[in-house]
Amino acid sequence: MHELSLSLSLVDLLAERCQREGLERITRVVLEVGALSGVEPDSLRFCFDAATRGTLAEGALLEIQIPPGRGRCPVCGAEYALTHLAAPCALCGAYGATLVSGQALRVREFEGC
Repeated sequence: MHELSLSLSLVDLLAERCQREGLERITRVVLEVGALSGVEPDSLRFCFDAATRGTLAEGALLEIQIPPGRGRCPVCGAEYALTHLAAPCALCGAYGATLVSGQALRVREFEGC
């Protein structure tokens, strides 16, 4: 379950940022988890709760935003929604899209005190 290692790394990252910004506690975290990132949001939420126990982020509200995947067709150049990496072009049916968005995993914002 890589969501646990992601959650533990996230807690470390937040702790570093808190130290730099003089915060003692994290109260809210907003994550962007792209639809094609390979990360299961429900598992991430569960693991985040476990990873934050006894840390400055314990009890923090976790908000997860899930931007959709988008690809560009190598044949016709159309940009289209991707529900999975092997989806054919919505316009011409070609395969092998170049990923435009939807794989990101990033902290969009966090709040603390």
